[in-house]
Amino acid sequence: MELNHINLVVKDVDKAVELFAKYMDFRLLANRNSKMAVMENNNNFALVIWGQVMNNDERIPDYPENFHIGFYQQNENAVRCMYDKIKDELYLKIVGVPKKMRNTFGFYFYFENLMIEISVSPFIGNAVPENR
Repeated sequence: MELNHINLVVKDVDKAVELFAKYMDFRLLANRNSKMAVMENNNNFALVIWGQVMNNDERIPDYPENFHIGFYQQNENAVRCMYDKIKDELYLKIVGVPKKMRNTFGFYFYFENLMIEISVSPFIGNAVPENR
């Protein structure tokens, strides 16, 4: 089974499209009057950006504590480069500088109330044990 898409609810669809296109290598497939957009990356993974207005709500949506999406970078330098690219974006809230965290290296930031992680895969060069 393959994961096809994820649906993220946001208040500002156009700003979310800008973020994912400019920094996360997604391309826009459809934007329906800035109320809902569909984007896709090079792995044919779809990102549905659902405007909170479609839920008859104008507030910035809340996500459960610790809910986040993550994007792997090739190495620590790539993580630092991503940090340098986004750190001055006024619509993003950067939580901290890139650093060692758990078994990897990365940082977190927020778009509205959506937490996003940028890190190096902790599995690079490490075998993932099989379930037995």
